[in-house]
Amino acid sequence: MVDLGDRTLGPLFSRSFSVGGFSMVPAPESCRFTFRARGAVVDTASQAFGVALPRQACSTANTGVRAALWMGPDEWLLIGPRSEKVLIERQLTEVLAGAAHSLVDVSHGEAALIMSGTKAAVALAAGCPLDLHSSVFAIGMCTRTVLAKAQIVLWRTGPLLFYVQTSRSLADYVWRFLEQAGMDLNA
Repeated sequence: MVDLGDRTLGPLFSRSFSVGGFSMVPAPESCRFTFRARGAVVDTASQAFGVALPRQACSTANTGVRAALWMGPDEWLLIGPRSEKVLIERQLTEVLAGAAHSLVDVSHGEAALIMSGTKAAVALAAGCPLDLHSSVFAIGMCTRTVLAKAQIVLWRTGPLLFYVQTSRSLADYVWRFLEQAGMDLNA
């Protein structure tokens, strides 16, 4: 039996959805930090995190287990395995002691899902104003945007793969919106 008191279970726990050409599953449980800094502090943070924080708008960098998403000229979303949360926070805090920066753990406030399939971009387009064609929103690109009435972080991780992150309080809404969009595509 699932322990409902376990706060590590996200609002999308054990869900899955699949319909012709489109699937969704919860993203693996991760730790997430919002990091803000400028100049040489960013280089120091990159070394400590093990991923070069991207400096180009809407770009990402990853090592397979850790990822850095550009969210603004001096802001990144850092994602890593949940098991490395304490380690990541300690590494960054130690090397950045005394430097002007902000590191905020947003792990418990966010939830994410993975969308895949030939119709994933079309399902997203039902509520997202971006041009999601692969020639415009290419693999490795990320941005903050909206999906219907919810703010999301959108990251194209593969030709037919998208990572969608939103606040925990809106995760059910985002899931149901995309589920309905998928069903409408196959009606």
